Amino acid sequence: MRYPKKLTVLQMSFLALAAVLNIAGANLALLIRIPLYLDTLGTFLAAILFGPFYGMVPGFLSGILTGMTTDIYSLFYLPVQLLTGLTAGLFFYEKSFRNGKYRIPLYAFVVTLPGTIVSSCITAFLFGGITSSGSTVMVQLFHHLGLNLTVSVFCVQLVTDFIDRTVMLALSLTVLHVLPVSVLTVLKKGDRTYGSI
Repeated sequence: MRYPKKLTVLQMSFLALAAVLNIAGANLALLIRIPLYLDTLGTFLAAILFGPFYGMVPGFLSGILTGMTTDIYSLFYLPVQLLTGLTAGLFFYEKSFRNGKYRIPLYAFVVTLPGTIVSSCITAFLFGGITSSGSTVMVQLFHHLGLNLTVSVFCVQLVTDFIDRTVMLALSLTVLHVLPVSVLTVLKKGDRTYGSI
């Protein structure tokens, strides 16, 4: 696998846009209090186009900015964002998505599992199962029904993360499918007329 060594201005702008997509999704989920996160669309797009290293950039930027502006919990979940970008880049970089045979739920699950383990530990041990997410209600319900807190968090987190990652992966593949091949080529290979750093 070859990853871009130097990014063009256009590619860096795309990474910034990907971070903004993450922030917009996270704030939408926070506003309407759904048990999903919607904060990985930009991460998936960057990971698919640029690989695992640059796939972590939007999640890092959006986690920092969201944590400093609207949701302090985002700062604590930065490792999850980084792990999601890394895993997505390792699995999805340079894959063909136009053949229609790509199994989104299976690969969404593979990307979901490492992040779910880390986020469950953070939620259970650091916050006692209570965060700003809409899934907190379900965690508390299972815990009050007698299930261990960590198990409650993991079960709820696995389901909500899986649904969230499946939706975000499907949406990112739809976005990439709609983009013209010429735009994808310029984004992947870079257009040096825009300069590089």
